[in-house]
Amino acid sequence: MRATRTRVAVSLLVLLTSISVLTAQGPLLPPGGALSVLETYLESMRQQAGIPGMSAAVLRDEEIVWERGFGFQNLETRVRATPDTPYLVGDITSTLAAVLLLQCVEQRHLDLDEPFRRYGLSQPEPDATLRQVLSHTAPDGAKQFVYSPERFDKLTAVMERCAPQPFRKSIAHRILKPLSMLDSVPGLDLRDPQLSLPDDLFNPQDLERYRHVLDRMAAPYRVGSRSRPERTEIPAMSLTASNGLVTTVRDLARFDKALDAGSSGGLLLDETLDLAWTPVVGPGGDILPTGLGWFVQSYKGERVVWHFGYIPNAYSSLFLKVPDRHLTFILLANSDGLSAPFHLDDGDVTRSLFATLFLRLVK
Repeated sequence: MRATRTRVAVSLLVLLTSISVLTAQGPLLPPGGALSVLETYLESMRQQAGIPGMSAAVLRDEEIVWERGFGFQNLETRVRATPDTPYLVGDITSTLAAVLLLQCVEQRHLDLDEPFRRYGLSQPEPDATLRQVLSHTAPDGAKQFVYSPERFDKLTAVMERCAPQPFRKSIAHRILKPLSMLDSVPGLDLRDPQLSLPDDLFNPQDLERYRHVLDRMAAPYRVGSRSRPERTEIPAMSLTASNGLVTTVRDLARFDKALDAGSSGGLLLDETLDLAWTPVVGPGGDILPTGLGWFVQSYKGERVVWHFGYIPNAYSSLFLKVPDRHLTFILLANSDGLSAPFHLDDGDVTRSLFATLFLRLVK
C-alpha cells in the first residue's frame, strides 16, 4: 500500500510541475476564469490517484461559480458522480461541531478557557479546555500540537452539556435543516429502519429522506495495486463531533455561505469567526497550525483556512478557503486518495497536490 501511494504521489507531482509552468505568468482563476484548467487537471489527477468518483465545487463571493462530478459514484452500476452525490466526509464533520460549540460560547453557556471538570466532565482530560481541544493542543506538553480526532470526539458530550439533547439532533436542527442541507445525513446508521431511536429525535419524514440519501451515497473503494479500485465496506457509524456526516459539495457550499455571512445572519458572529480562523499560540509560545475547529496557515502571505477528511480505504475530502479573496474549494471522493498520500494531519495543506493545484491557480 505504501508503494502504491508513493507511485500516486510521484505521478501527481509530475502533473503539478506542468501546472507550475502554466501559472508562471500569474493566477488563472480570478477574475477572468480559466476554470476549465482546474477541471482538466482535476480529472487527470483523479485518474492518476485511481479515485473512482469525485465531486467538486468552487465558490466566489459566497456563490457557486463552478461545480462538477468526475468518474463514478458506483463502479458496479456505472452511476456517475455529480455535485449532488453524497459522501461520508469524515473529519470535516468537526467544522460543524465547532460552529455549534462556538455558538454556545457566544451564548455564554461554555467558556473557551474553563477546564472541563467545571462542567462535570472528565474527558478528554479534566483540566483540558475547550480552546485546547478545538485547536488540537497536545495535553501532555511534550508536543504543542497533536491532531487527534479521537480526542476531538469527546466534544460530543460537551455539546450535549450545552444543549441537553443528542448531538446529532443539534446538528440536524441547528445547521442542516435551517440551511436546507437536504442531502445531508447525521450518521450512517440512520439507513437501518430497525435502529432504535428516541421517539422525538427525528420525525418520520426526515428519517425517510435520510434513508433515500444514504441509498444513493457514493460507494467506498480501496485503491489497490496499480491504482485499481476495490469495493470496501464500512461500519454503520453514528454522528459524533469528529465523524459521521454524510453530505454533498452543494450542501457544504450552503454551509460555507452561512459561515461567510458572519454577523449578517450567519452561523457565527464576525468576531467569533475571526477567532476561529486565527492560529492558536501553544503553551510554549509556538504558533500552531490550527484555529478553533479549523486548520489555519499562510500561503504566499495570505491566510488559508481548511480542513480534510480521511477514512482509510473508503472516503476522503478537502474543504479549502481563501477568506480574503472570498474563495472556497470543496472536493469529495469515494476513496482515501485525496488525503492518504499527503499526511495532512501534520497541518500543512500544501502537501496536498489537489490543494496546491487550486492555490496555484488563484495565487
